[in-house]
Amino acid sequence: MELYLIGLWETVRDFIGTGGNVLYLVAVALLIMWIVMVERYWYILGVFPREREQIIKNWNAREDKTSWYAHRIREAWISEASSNLTARMLLLKTTIAICPLIGLFGTVTGMISVFEIMAVQGTGNPRLMAGGISMATIPTMSGMVAALSGMFFVQRLDVRVAREKSKLIDSMPHH
Repeated sequence: MELYLIGLWETVRDFIGTGGNVLYLVAVALLIMWIVMVERYWYILGVFPREREQIIKNWNAREDKTSWYAHRIREAWISEASSNLTARMLLLKTTIAICPLIGLFGTVTGMISVFEIMAVQGTGNPRLMAGGISMATIPTMSGMVAALSGMFFVQRLDVRVAREKSKLIDSMPHH
C-alpha cells in the first residue's frame, strides 16, 4: 500500500512538472470545491432533515397559524432554513468558475516560457518549444476538468436545495 502511494505521488508530481506550478493552484481550488461540496451534501442529507422536523413541530405546536404575526413567524423560519440550505453555495460556484481561469493563467505563463525559449534559442529547436506548449495546454485542460467535475454535482445540489425548501414550505400550511 505504501509503495502504491509513493508511486501515485510520483505520478502526480510528474504531471505537475509537465504542467507547471500553476497546477498547484488548480489543486487547491479543486480541494476547496470538494470540501465545501461534501459539507453541503452532509448538511442537506444529514443535518437539515432534523432541523426541518423541528421547524414543522414548532409550527404545528402553535395555536395561532392564521394571524399576520403567525405568517411573519412562518416566513422567518422558512427564510432561516433557506439561508442555511444555500449557505456556501456562492463559494462553491465561484470556485468552479475560477478553475478554468487558473488554467488560463497557466496557459499564459507557459506561452511566455515558449517565447523566452524562442528569444534565447531561436525557432530552430522545436523540442524545447513543444515542451513549453505542453506546459501551456495542460493547466487549461486541468482547470476545465476541475470545473466540469464540480458542475454536475453543484447542479444536482441546487435541485436538492430547491426541493428541500419546497418540502418545508408544503409541510407548514397556513390557513
